[in-house]
Amino acid sequence: MRKNARQAYAVNTEAGHQHSAESWGTGRAVSRIPRVSGGGTSRAGQAAFGNMCRKGRMFAPTRIWRKWHRKINTNQKRYAVASALAASALPSLVLARGHKIAELPEVPLVIGNGTESLQKTKQAIAALTAVGAYTDVEKVKASRKLRAGKGKMRNRRHVQRLGPLVVYNEDKGITKAFRNLPGVDLAQVERLNLLQLAPGGHVGRFIVWTKSAFDRLNDIYGAVDRESTQKTGYTLPQNIISNSDITRLINSDEIQSTLRPTNKKIVRARHKKNPLKNLGVKVRLNPYALTLRRAELSHQKRVAEGRKTKVKHARQSASVQNANYKRISADDFPQTNEKTEETEETTKEEAPKKEEAAKPAAEAPKAEEPAAAAKPAAAAAPAKKKAGSDY
Repeated sequence: MRKNARQAYAVNTEAGHQHSAESWGTGRAVSRIPRVSGGGTSRAGQAAFGNMCRKGRMFAPTRIWRKWHRKINTNQKRYAVASALAASALPSLVLARGHKIAELPEVPLVIGNGTESLQKTKQAIAALTAVGAYTDVEKVKASRKLRAGKGKMRNRRHVQRLGPLVVYNEDKGITKAFRNLPGVDLAQVERLNLLQLAPGGHVGRFIVWTKSAFDRLNDIYGAVDRESTQKTGYTLPQNIISNSDITRLINSDEIQSTLRPTNKKIVRARHKKNPLKNLGVKVRLNPYALTLRRAELSHQKRVAEGRKTKVKHARQSASVQNANYKRISADDFPQTNEKTEETEETTKEEAPKKEEAAKPAAEAPKAEEPAAAAKPAAAAAPAKKKAGSDY
């Protein structure tokens, strides 16, 4: 319904297309976007028209033939207004909208017809204070703050909460008395606005009725079994339940006697185990799986034992072959064995002689050492080439 107050807007149809631009086509190693014709200026050759171009049009330019408004059936609008009026009579819903109604004597709040004749704002403040409704107006004053966003630059710089809605029957000055109070709206009882009764789609607006306006509701909307005197053939929608106190209905003896007792047993879901990995679950599904498993284990045991015996026999046969090889080699080549024994004996005899010969060499004078060291150095020095010789 809020969309029905919108005005059409669109960009200029010629915006971004006021150039004599054409594409250069292919073969010039540039994109095929239209380019400004002419020369002698930096604008010539620049891309134009596209939404990605500088000074180009926007993507999908807005048009004025958009579907701005929404048609709503009359019966639906009446149903919504009746529901919003019914919700305004429930203190819980009014409190849920954030209204301050703790000091009110009753909800819905009905005041005398003399309020319609008020002329001054201070008289309106006194009337609201007398019934405890001015607290909601003070809440609106305290909530005034700067708007977030660009609306600050568009003549809607501040935002604030909504206060009470004053519904009257005859305007004898009440509109001038209440119009300067922040957050207070006024409405004539025959022209109730759904956007005021349920701002933002949330029912439960705090409404202050004058007595004559409250009495007019029966004639305007009728009842469930009585037609309206102003709306031809209209009756209020039938209630789905006669008692809206759900807590009282649930706790009543009639309903509690038919309910089963509370189930306090906690049944948690069992953890499903994988039969392919868990033998116990596998045996429950297939009892023969235990026999197969035992047979498999015994087979693995036999294979392991057979491998051990095979390795043992292989090692025994290898040791026997080595012994036989040594015995055969000793029988076939006795001379080699005798020579090896003789060489061993000679090495034992020559060892002490070598030790004795080494001692005098160590005790020789140290003066001979520099001369001996100089000989190899001289031998290591390269021979100088003769002048004019290639060799």
